[in-house]
Amino acid sequence: MKRRSAGFTLIELVVTMAIVGILASVAVPLGELSVQRAKEQELRSALRHIREALDSYKRAVEEGRVLRRADGSGYPPSLEVLTNGADDAKTPVQAKIYFLRRLPRDPFYPDPGVAAADTWGKRAYASPPDAPSEGNDVFDVYSLSERVGLNGIAYREW
Repeated sequence: MKRRSAGFTLIELVVTMAIVGILASVAVPLGELSVQRAKEQELRSALRHIREALDSYKRAVEEGRVLRRADGSGYPPSLEVLTNGADDAKTPVQAKIYFLRRLPRDPFYPDPGVAAADTWGKRAYASPPDAPSEGNDVFDVYSLSERVGLNGIAYREW
């Protein structure tokens, strides 16, 4: 009686490859889903930080710490002011008030070479909420992405 040599048969290899293929086809969509969830969480966080900084700037104007332009709404003229700082009007020494350490980027913006401030859509105080447009100040920000989130709401409406 002859003994078979140790190893796998062709059938065993084909079945194994089929099982690995099925597992891979299940894992790839789950991986893509987790990447999208992480980007959505980053977008939520970035919007929250920027909006809190915009509100802090407005509060500083109302408290008299930042001077308001005569025709201004009290919101910053640009997003860069939040990181570059605004002159503190209540201190005798030239001091600045900073509202953000760094300006977050829109995680869904496709070009990584664009400045962080240019990755956001900006809404002026005078523009209506259903048709946001830029103006003399920055009242709110929104994503420029045309994609829809996992919750069914477009990212630009978050």
